[in-house]
Amino acid sequence: MSSENSFDIVSKFDLQEMNNAITQAEKEIETRFDFKGSKSSLKLDKEALVIVSDDEYKLNAVIDILQSKMVKRGLTLKNVDYGKIEPASLGTVRQKLTLKQGIDHENAKKINVLIRDSKLKVKSQIQGDQIRVTGKSKNDLQEIMQLLRKADLSLDLQFTNVK
Repeated sequence: MSSENSFDIVSKFDLQEMNNAITQAEKEIETRFDFKGSKSSLKLDKEALVIVSDDEYKLNAVIDILQSKMVKRGLTLKNVDYGKIEPASLGTVRQKLTLKQGIDHENAKKINVLIRDSKLKVKSQIQGDQIRVTGKSKNDLQEIMQLLRKADLSLDLQFTNVK
């Protein structure tokens, strides 16, 4: 009975939940007194979010509102890359937030090294933007999951296809 157990390590961003967080943030901005007459807006475009506001102070306030809505909806802030603040039309400023999907090559290498250094009897293999981990012992696989949850990685990981 030497059946192999496995799971996939992925890093996905729930765009539906992100849409909900954006909608909630927009509603709060509309009702807040300090945003009366403000040109603040959030626009989700595939894997990036463009935030426009009157000035840097208001832009940061919009980002704070958005982050609180994201946290309430269970979205991680780790998978958001903040671009630089740049001037936009009509005296406004804008910032592009990139939503990271998948595990990039650098992080995939780090994860593989962590798994190899654990000395557990498991194999890991990079498959595009995810990693498949296989091993005979379910306990070893669970230990790997715990190890990666505790690891200080720059992205949020989920474990799928546990077999």
